[in-house]
Amino acid sequence: MTASALPRRLVEGPSAWIGAELARRPEQWIYPLSALEIGEIEAAVARVRGRDLALLGRADFSLPTVGPKLDALRVEVLNGRGFVLIRGLPVEGKPIADSAAAYWGIGLHFGNPRSQNAMGHLLGHVTDLGLATTDPNVRTYQTTERQHFHTDSCDIVGLLCLKTAMRGGLSSITSSMSIYNEMAKRRPDLLARLFEPFATDRRGEVPVGEKPYFDMPVYHDYEGHISAIYSGTYIRSAQRFPDVPRLTEKDHEALEMFDDLANDNELRLDMELRPGDMQFLHNHTCLHDRTAFVDWPQPERKRHLLRLWLAAPGARPLPPIYAPRYGSVAIGDRGGIFCEKTRLHAPLEPVSG
Repeated sequence: MTASALPRRLVEGPSAWIGAELARRPEQWIYPLSALEIGEIEAAVARVRGRDLALLGRADFSLPTVGPKLDALRVEVLNGRGFVLIRGLPVEGKPIADSAAAYWGIGLHFGNPRSQNAMGHLLGHVTDLGLATTDPNVRTYQTTERQHFHTDSCDIVGLLCLKTAMRGGLSSITSSMSIYNEMAKRRPDLLARLFEPFATDRRGEVPVGEKPYFDMPVYHDYEGHISAIYSGTYIRSAQRFPDVPRLTEKDHEALEMFDDLANDNELRLDMELRPGDMQFLHNHTCLHDRTAFVDWPQPERKRHLLRLWLAAPGARPLPPIYAPRYGSVAIGDRGGIFCEKTRLHAPLEPVSG
């Protein structure tokens, strides 16, 4: 796509937000749970205690008061600002099974859980497993390393903070729509390159019949929506495959400008997730990052978050090129990682491959 063939518009509206502005108005994006709402959630957890989360649907969690509010927040995530932080779920001193059930029930109001890895984990555990990304089959969330700005392979990604690190591990998010606008103004030639495919490493999680990488543009203009899908780390690591085209000087320049804007102090929004905080983020308009961290020496205090990948009802249409990564582009039934031996389940403890 040439610069002259780029979409003839900037992205307007709440999805093109500026982090420095939102940092001054946290009441716009933090939703604190009330005592009544917490009681309703805990009662719903009590009704499903002991059951397999992977077999539970939205109908199993009766939330007559908080449910409609969660539905409204989902609409805001999909069609508005693109993220929300729900604060105040009691998790400290609670059995992980109860915290996971509460989070699962809340998450079902945002979408249908999807497999997050080749093992079929519908409930993910973001914690250090003593691994490093020097192993090409390791993903960054399993380490203490910085993640760098990226999207996940689903409509909405959710995180529940159970325990924080001794130092670091802050959450950073940024609007990929604001990055698009800035590149359109400053360097439309580099933005045009981001509408063309890049090979992106699957990190060893390869669906049957697929290559160990997938080819995907960073930006797409489809049915009236500008959408983004990105992992600069995995675009660069795909260069390990001999049949992948070598990144050119212009490729590097486009990726570096995108990364620089993602990290820009004015554009990005930093937040410290507290125990009981739940962050829900629209992958098609937002990127997320995590700073490197130093963990506690005691195993029981280690940084630990639960994660959901969700296919959301009412989500935007996606172009067919997403199908090799998302498995399908059908709204409500897309996203995730499915390989030959994938078995869907929701483990309550971290499991390495």
